[in-house]
Amino acid sequence: MGLFDFFSRAKKENLDEGLAVSKQSFLSKITRAIVGKSKVDEEVLDQLEEILISSDVGVQTTLKIIERIQNRVSRDKVLNTDELNGILRAEIIGLLAENNAKFDAPNPSPQNDPYVIMVVGVNGVGKTTTIGKLAYQFKKSGKKVVLGAADTFRAAAVDQLIIWSERVGVEIVQQGMNADPASVAFDTLQSAKAQKADVVIIDTAGRLHNKINLMAELSKIKRVMEKVIPGAPHEILLVIDGSTGQNAFEQAKQFSQATEINALAVTKLDGTAKGGVVIGISDQMNIPVKYIGVGEKMEDLQLFDREAFVNSLMSE
Repeated sequence: MGLFDFFSRAKKENLDEGLAVSKQSFLSKITRAIVGKSKVDEEVLDQLEEILISSDVGVQTTLKIIERIQNRVSRDKVLNTDELNGILRAEIIGLLAENNAKFDAPNPSPQNDPYVIMVVGVNGVGKTTTIGKLAYQFKKSGKKVVLGAADTFRAAAVDQLIIWSERVGVEIVQQGMNADPASVAFDTLQSAKAQKADVVIIDTAGRLHNKINLMAELSKIKRVMEKVIPGAPHEILLVIDGSTGQNAFEQAKQFSQATEINALAVTKLDGTAKGGVVIGISDQMNIPVKYIGVGEKMEDLQLFDREAFVNSLMSE
């Protein structure tokens, strides 16, 4: 059994509930665009373009989708408006399927070292909550988890992670505010290795206003961890807030320039009409969306399934 085989997969009922606001906004806009129309024409396509952009799908991805539908109209000559939803869904799924970026967990270490996840992201995106939910699901599957409080820039960050460690029932290594983040990471990995832990999750500070310092700090943390466990961190997970729409996309681009991210978690998709941002991020970034947050429950952090996501967002 692989390390992530147990993880909550995107369940239809959870997705439908979590994406309800985005779905209602998206479908109602499409309905208004085609009212009184019997076929897909240039006017409908222009309105569809506006709908996709206003739903935070992003300009580049929107233009790709419109082009695919235009090609379909040219090929099939006449497309009825009552077919538009299904066609749009199929073309978006097809587009995302062509982006082969996917997360590949590394093979287990021959020394059975812990699997190390370094989590990055700016304040307020749900980084600490995501770490707590990850720890919960790993522990629930029988894995021994150790947390490292290397976001020492804010006292609240350390305190919040301590609360999550107590809530979930996992160990935490922390040295308080203003400690050297690399020192915290080093101690965390040494402790986890000595205890034969399965998973280590390291929290880090995210200060994009000074990208050079952020890059230097994250690079130092990575170098120190690799001295303890070769190849660590195995996963550098960027957490972004889906409710911020295109700002989330910009953060993903900024952080990808600051460090070598290999997985994304898009949080807070429940209660927002900006769920379309996941489509744009999944299409535009060469970094795979690995997790989505569709609710407040521990199990509502789920592995991302592109097809299930699009089907849920666009199902009537």
